[in-house]
Amino acid sequence: MAGKMTLKDLELEGKRVLIRVDFNVPQDKADPTKITNTQRIDGAMPTIKYCLDKKAKAVVLCSHLGRPDGSKVDKYSLAPVAKCLETIAGKPVKFVPECFGPVAEEACKDPEAGSIILLENLRFHVEEEGKGADSAGNKTKAKPEDVTKFRESLAKLADIYVNDAFGTAHRAHSSMLGEGYEQRACGFLVE
Repeated sequence: MAGKMTLKDLELEGKRVLIRVDFNVPQDKADPTKITNTQRIDGAMPTIKYCLDKKAKAVVLCSHLGRPDGSKVDKYSLAPVAKCLETIAGKPVKFVPECFGPVAEEACKDPEAGSIILLENLRFHVEEEGKGADSAGNKTKAKPEDVTKFRESLAKLADIYVNDAFGTAHRAHSSMLGEGYEQRACGFLVE
């Protein structure tokens, strides 16, 4: 990967690492709080584990789940994924009920050393994809200034950006760009 930084090119010790993962996992149709296949979570574990082994201060994970079209839809919350990730990682995972703004920024500002943080679904906000739909199904478009604020907030959540979301790497969504980060690299799934 000439010209591209990989995770192994970075000094991670003491740094907060924002990793864009693809936790768009299948859920039980009758009970969406049950994850029916953990393959995507398992696939992200080598990148997460590497960061923690290299003494990153914290790993901050962000993802989407489903197609909520820029609105909060409870069945697409990442809260059940946090519980599943906790079991797979074998350590506590702090779930943050927001992915940007003051709540997320405060949760990520000075996390406990070695912690794993999972943010709420990025696609609950129209600023992630740039478009969506309102409750009546009418198409909506994000205002450029709101997209800028969204991206600026994402840039405050960590010191380093890592893209490990292979399945969505081709999309120009806000969380896929790593805008505002001096150090950006690809994780092991994207490498």
